[in-house]
Amino acid sequence: MKKYQSVLIWVFAFIFTAGLAIYQKMTGPTYPVRNKIQVESSLIKYKLPRSGDCGQDMPVKISIADTSVQGEFTFKRYKSNDDWTTVPMIRKGGELVSMIPMQPAAGKVSYKINLVRNGQNYPLNDNHEIVLRFKGNVPLIVLIFHIFAIFGAMLLSTVTCLEAIFKGKNVLRYIWLTVIFFFVGGLILGPIVQKYAFDAFWTGWPFGHDLTDNKTFVGLIFWIIALVVQYRKPGNRSWPVIAGIVFLAVFLIPHSSLGSEIDYTKQVPGQQSK
Repeated sequence: MKKYQSVLIWVFAFIFTAGLAIYQKMTGPTYPVRNKIQVESSLIKYKLPRSGDCGQDMPVKISIADTSVQGEFTFKRYKSNDDWTTVPMIRKGGELVSMIPMQPAAGKVSYKINLVRNGQNYPLNDNHEIVLRFKGNVPLIVLIFHIFAIFGAMLLSTVTCLEAIFKGKNVLRYIWLTVIFFFVGGLILGPIVQKYAFDAFWTGWPFGHDLTDNKTFVGLIFWIIALVVQYRKPGNRSWPVIAGIVFLAVFLIPHSSLGSEIDYTKQVPGQQSK
């Protein structure tokens, strides 16, 4: 492989990985709901949170300068037998504000917001409920290394796949790097992050259905197979490509899908605020 081809592979892989990082951030179940709604002559833009920190109530704010617009906040714990509770939103300057009662790590709250002006209702998010999950604090250094390792693995996976397709000489080296980065990021740092955030190291198979854990396991298995095949059949090009495609497929599953959550229906009935 010529030098310029190798450079092009790395440039493409970097751009591709950056695009996947943006996709992961925007499609995950903790990414805020962003939209806008027309309230008579006013166009109101809003951002509704879907992730909150444990230890404090989570504020929900809607910027509305028109003081004639009022807000109704309706909520209940997710996966519970609670009745819906509706309270008026409080005006603070140019904002309408409500607080989501704090929950333990992995506790979720469903909520809706309805704006009212001159007796007319304007439900946000087409009146669909929004689910917010509370999480514990993850040390920044742990989170940084986790993210670096995971997206480093995606970058190396893409490079390895392309090296195999274009018959590069460094396929085995890149397979090893992919496996190392993926193992450290997914099976060492990943569970540590999850323990801090949701008080559980692993909630994938066979203990649960967390797709983030499961896709990590599946992706790593395919790369380990590619590594073994490469040693048994040096120069093999098929398995690095297969592993790269599988890794991409599982990577496209939104982050935190079917993640840790408390099922309040299995607990003793209590207050919504804990």
